[in-house]
Amino acid sequence: MPHVLVTPVLDRSVRGLCVRPYEGHPHGCPNHGRSPRCPPAAPHLFEAFDESGPFYAVYSRFPLGDHVRAMRQRHPGWSDRQLRCVLYWQNSARKKLRAEVALFKEAHPEVDWRVEETPEAMGLDVTATLREVGIGLEWPPAEVATHVALAGRRP
Repeated sequence: MPHVLVTPVLDRSVRGLCVRPYEGHPHGCPNHGRSPRCPPAAPHLFEAFDESGPFYAVYSRFPLGDHVRAMRQRHPGWSDRQLRCVLYWQNSARKKLRAEVALFKEAHPEVDWRVEETPEAMGLDVTATLREVGIGLEWPPAEVATHVALAGRRP
């Protein structure tokens, strides 16, 4: 089961990634300021979780490289940007993460876990947190896109 005990690495500046411009989005993520799960409305990590822990990173890996190669076979004229477009793969990846969260909860029924699928919005440096336990992330993802949720006790 892909979950691991972690010590959260907090860095409030990661919330600023949400407003970093990227192709087609000159003001950053369109959910910023609109969703309660996104900055600035998203609570700080320890407002949402019991600071004493424990914390688990629950994760899933989506074979993005395989997806791109399959899409290239079907659409040989598409650009790399079109082949990697999240509209064609992100829902499958999120579904996979939610399945891993359900398995995690089944394996650890002793706690009524709070699970956050966008912990970076709460100030968690996901890359540094996973690096501490020997899990590397591709940034930007080329072959594998890893989705990470944080599970912990409620305050």
